[in-house]
Amino acid sequence: MRALRLTAWGEAPASAEVERPVPHGTEVLVRVEAAGLCRSDLHVIDGAPGALPYRLPFTLGHEVAGQVTALGPAADGVSAGDRVVLYGPWGCGSCARCAAGADNYCDRRNTLAWHGAGLGRDGGMAEYVLVPSAGQLVPIGDLPADQAAPLSDAGLTSYHAVAGLRHALGEDTTAVVIGVGGLGHLAVQALRATTASRVLAVDVREDALALADRSGADFSTLMRPDTARVLRARSGGVGADAVFDFVGAPQTLELATGVLRSGGELAVVGSGGGSLTVSKPGVLPAGFRLSLPFWGTRHELAAVVALARSGALHVETERFPLSAAAEAIDRLRGGRVRGRTVLVPD
Repeated sequence: MRALRLTAWGEAPASAEVERPVPHGTEVLVRVEAAGLCRSDLHVIDGAPGALPYRLPFTLGHEVAGQVTALGPAADGVSAGDRVVLYGPWGCGSCARCAAGADNYCDRRNTLAWHGAGLGRDGGMAEYVLVPSAGQLVPIGDLPADQAAPLSDAGLTSYHAVAGLRHALGEDTTAVVIGVGGLGHLAVQALRATTASRVLAVDVREDALALADRSGADFSTLMRPDTARVLRARSGGVGADAVFDFVGAPQTLELATGVLRSGGELAVVGSGGGSLTVSKPGVLPAGFRLSLPFWGTRHELAAVVALARSGALHVETERFPLSAAAEAIDRLRGGRVRGRTVLVPD
């Protein structure tokens, strides 16, 4: 089968012919219908030797949807023909977090030579992908594969961030989403679907604001020197109850803390190189709480799929054949992708 393989750190992945996997034990073989491409893949590709524990080579792709085609003799919970999405973070499988379906917070994460499908283990940018067990699969029914695949990271990460702050987002509250890209536009939708909060969106691109509006934001604005004042005014003058920063750059963190009300919640999802200096007393809002959400749980992925099947979540996608992966990577790297990039086997 054809697969997109990372063979050297800092170099472009290469298309290669590899053997189709055969499932053993509890393993499940999935025929790939769609695989998402995201900036996490770029971070992996660009990694310096030794920066990540992964052993080369391996097949990229951690956002994967497809159809079960074969099962190992000890596999159960799925049947051949089932359409599924992969739960991407694979932990040790034995700690309390993994047992509870929270591989994203595996207690042994720092000791593993992988972090999941396409992250040290062979992923879904191929014709087939081998999954350790049916526990890493969530059924999708008739949901289109190009909608389902991005849910396993972009949808799940956004939903997990929102779920963590949902307690603060009741009636007459304000949530601010900074960065309305592949994750941010799904966060806007998750907020509208699962909270009573008004949703304000910020970006530096006009087309991203249009995407925020299509996703259901109550108000969207470009990031300018007076944006914090504008957002505070839209929140009734008190500031936001919760801010979701999907960029994480110095400028966005400054905006996030500038618009947050006392006792508010800040979730930093983006990895844009920004930092916060915590001091008391200091310039940060009194009583504010900070979270650094990462990916999500298997149970949350099932909830995300349910929202998508109900029509409450829709992923803006750009599709490319797997053979055009180099072009897709180039467009993503250049910031020329609207929403989420999806690769489809030729």
